[in-house]
Amino acid sequence: MRIGELAAQTGLSRDAIRFYERTGLVTGERLPNGYRDFPPETVPWLAYVRTAQALGFSLAEIARTGEELRDAPDSAEALSALFEEKIAAIDARMAQLGALRADLTARAGSGCPLRAG
Repeated sequence: MRIGELAAQTGLSRDAIRFYERTGLVTGERLPNGYRDFPPETVPWLAYVRTAQALGFSLAEIARTGEELRDAPDSAEALSALFEEKIAAIDARMAQLGALRADLTARAGSGCPLRAG
């Protein structure tokens, strides 16, 4: 299918699809007339990409895990493992942000800590 049809079916812009192609997330065959031709399985793959992004996965993570998921005999188990990893990373980041917030709260109203007293 051509890029316009793919854009219509996925709700993505042509520019977004071209970006995903440049980054290697999707591949379209170049036809002799210069048009791109994308296979039908690109539609569900792009739905997966959008969902994964909404869940906080970076495009690099999506590219890496997409290959792993395609090769996994049980993709539900593989997805659960990926989600657990992401949850652990979020928990660690939340702990860091909590510590930063506590530090900022303790310093609030005490003047600039960078100026000589």
